Amino acid sequence: MKFLCAGDALGEGQSRGFLLEGRKLLAIRKDDRVFVYRNVCPHLGIPLEWQPDRFLDASGSLIQCATHGALFLIDSGECVAGPCAGEHLPRIACREDGAGIWVDL
Repeated sequence: MKFLCAGDALGEGQSRGFLLEGRKLLAIRKDDRVFVYRNVCPHLGIPLEWQPDRFLDASGSLIQCATHGALFLIDSGECVAGPCAGEHLPRIACREDGAGIWVDL
């Protein structure tokens, strides 16, 4: 597993983008759980954020593609609205321990 960041670098309800070994990733903490996905829209193959570390919609409850507004569930990466409905963000296995957040690339 590869070190992503310290646990306290990702607060509850926050999202952050990362570049790790040439891969663009996004991480979100929701209900004290960490979810990590590849930062790529399944519809267009482009990064999701509209500004650095801005992956969530206005309510903070869904991941949103800045280009066309597709909405994805945080806990599964499933697209629930937009041109890629039914598709999923590529999920990255992760774990958190006292040292931080780790991903399996």
